[in-house]
Amino acid sequence: MATTIISPAEPERSPASVAAPYLEAVQRYARRDAGRFHVPGHKGGSGAGEQLTSALGSGLALDVPSCIEGIDLGHGETPLQAAQRCAAATWGARRTWFLVNGASEASHAICLALARPGTEVVVQRNVHASTIHGLVLGGLRPTFVMPGVDEDLGIAHCVHPDDLADTLDRTPGAAAAFVVSPTYFGATADVHGLAQVCHDRGVVLVVDEAWGAHLRFDARLPEDALAAGADVVISGTHKLIGSLTQSAMLHLGARRWPQLDEAAISRALALVRTTSPSSLLLGSLDAARAHVDARGAALLDSALAQMQEVKQRLRDVLGLRVLGDELVGSHGVAGFDGLRLAIDIGPTGLDGDVVAADLLRVADINLELVTSRILIAHVGIAEPVLAGGTRLIRALQKVLGTTGSYPAGDVAPAQAACFGEAVMSPREAFFAEHEAVALADAAGRISADSIAVYPPGIANLLPGERITPRLVQYLLEMSLRGCPLRGTWDEATRSVRVLRRPLTARPQHALSQETI
Repeated sequence: MATTIISPAEPERSPASVAAPYLEAVQRYARRDAGRFHVPGHKGGSGAGEQLTSALGSGLALDVPSCIEGIDLGHGETPLQAAQRCAAATWGARRTWFLVNGASEASHAICLALARPGTEVVVQRNVHASTIHGLVLGGLRPTFVMPGVDEDLGIAHCVHPDDLADTLDRTPGAAAAFVVSPTYFGATADVHGLAQVCHDRGVVLVVDEAWGAHLRFDARLPEDALAAGADVVISGTHKLIGSLTQSAMLHLGARRWPQLDEAAISRALALVRTTSPSSLLLGSLDAARAHVDARGAALLDSALAQMQEVKQRLRDVLGLRVLGDELVGSHGVAGFDGLRLAIDIGPTGLDGDVVAADLLRVADINLELVTSRILIAHVGIAEPVLAGGTRLIRALQKVLGTTGSYPAGDVAPAQAACFGEAVMSPREAFFAEHEAVALADAAGRISADSIAVYPPGIANLLPGERITPRLVQYLLEMSLRGCPLRGTWDEATRSVRVLRRPLTARPQHALSQETI
């Protein structure tokens, strides 16, 4: 089947002119009323219950299994392979894989693809928990590099190239470096500088760009990681582009590395992906790619213009600070995503969780992320940003009152997240003998698992890290605030899993514990 591939530099086309080869193949299968003597048991809808049929309707006909002739089987390039090739062209990758277990699937696979006995890697300490889980699966030995920390806002930002260079020089055997850009809060790193640091030392640069799938489509946004020289990019396509939840992409850059090639990635993906991938998720990735091929530039042009107005009204009407380009040049920040709406409520003197709870109660508004100081209201590239922003502003007016009603005086710094102290590799600790102890009594013990405050899902405690008194206090406070703690945490007993025999080994990885 012929497909159309356009680059961001070409004129925009109508959605109908941009093919979605995989989704179209699935649709053809559904329309021809084929004999479905295969799974799933709902048989495209005829065997489904009334509630499922009412909820999903004709969408059930598109739920087909893998290994169907003309969809992902056949002679020559299949529609699924064509769809992935189109995505690679759209995002400037040498090769792209569609994922149905979220960006986490990519994190796990890359760690497994790199895994060799004793393989060392350098890892940004505030990576997503899925990267830590990948370290456990692959048995990689990490040395952590600290990001810049904004002590006023209580959040971590990006890794500076100089800090990565210093850490790599202290880890001469490292095969790869894992960094995050953009962060959950919208800050982007100097990926070009990070890539240069890595490539000068023969190291693969892996960038978690889960929040940046849209960056490629507007020159006013920070440069996307692949264009900046990253070797592997993890993309959470559903977050801003609009594919279905749990769908993502993994992009491979132009450089070729002996320690991480296409075959190694494909082999690793086979270990962690389901043998029953959802055609709905795969089809949504194909459709989302076709959508940005056809209208990505226009959608972002409109969304960014509307977002600028929303941000200005938040400043003018409510007197609130909105995070943005003022962060550039500090804390490892090289750019800021203009579509990210991160609101600093520090001047109000109120706690973020209180404000978020009031927004839910007053206006049924659910935010993406809440800290004691920051509210993140997430938007996708194709939604009516101004309409949503107006609703949020009106709700905030009800909750916060009028401009100028905030208490005078200095704004207290927010509480920064804190981490454990590295003692042994995550895999060694994960599989060591362990026992459950009350979190309140866990100071000084070595964790056998991880704990991450959600959102954003950054692991505050890793397998192999010593639990500090400050970390115990922080996690207990987060729990009391109602923040979900995932990993080793047992909410019912407030217990954690720690190594049965406390170790006294010297830390293998240098970590700054001063502020985060």
